[in-house]
Amino acid sequence: MNARRRKGEWLEWTVKRDVHSIEDIREELVETIGGRFLTKLNRSGGIQWKGRRVMLRLFPEETLQYEPEWADIEVLYEDDFSLVVNKPPGMKVHPTREGESGTLLHALGWHLESTGQRCRPRPIHRLDEDTTGPVLAAKNEWAQYRLDEAMRDKRVERIYVALVQGHPSDNSGMIDAPIGRDRHHATRRRVSRTGDAAVTRYEVLERLRSASLVRLRLETGRTHQIRVHMSHLGHPLLGDLLYGGRAAGMARQALHGDVLMFPEPLTGERVQVRAPWPEDFAALYEQLKK
Repeated sequence: MNARRRKGEWLEWTVKRDVHSIEDIREELVETIGGRFLTKLNRSGGIQWKGRRVMLRLFPEETLQYEPEWADIEVLYEDDFSLVVNKPPGMKVHPTREGESGTLLHALGWHLESTGQRCRPRPIHRLDEDTTGPVLAAKNEWAQYRLDEAMRDKRVERIYVALVQGHPSDNSGMIDAPIGRDRHHATRRRVSRTGDAAVTRYEVLERLRSASLVRLRLETGRTHQIRVHMSHLGHPLLGDLLYGGRAAGMARQALHGDVLMFPEPLTGERVQVRAPWPEDFAALYEQLKK
């Protein structure tokens, strides 16, 4: 299939031969949009064809899940299927209790509505409330299906930078330590033999005064994973009082999502998005360099 373009709620494809039934293009459709979603789309009348044109209803109009609210967020990337936004500190990705407002989903709703887009944002992954950096969201159900699949297959890569206490003895390494709940604390996690598998790779980028700038790559996505693993290594994040880090002039842990990479849902092409450092992180880094 080739010559794909969006027309309102529909994605139009021009194929190499006339189509008389869905069986003529089933193999190509399964390869591109997936068998399960193909069945669902077909049952709902979301597939049409005429001659060499095939139409898929991938962009149905939707109502927002939450009341839109303006917030000063930076959109780093956007196309018909997804968007990446630079989450500021102190903002949750989604509400955790009924009636809660001020989350990233509320702000994304405002962005979509204000730009005339009648679709619902669907976060593909999360960041802690006080962690900054890129968050990927799908703009329709099919894009969510494809990006969730990419997450499971580890084709979505997240790279973080952190300012950690002290100087790790090795310049790079892998922390392979399962993480579970801390039964003595409602929100804290800990390394536990009975916890869920968790793997973090780290690389020391720069050794600063009494601290280090570290790059981290997640192979799993456990709650507080980087914070728990670096504390377990003996080098907690600066400002992370929950896991033993010392106060360092930041009102949160010194952790920032630096780079996000993911496959574009339709073409599979690799998209790379970098999020600029927030002011508090950059200021602490400069202070530690002196």
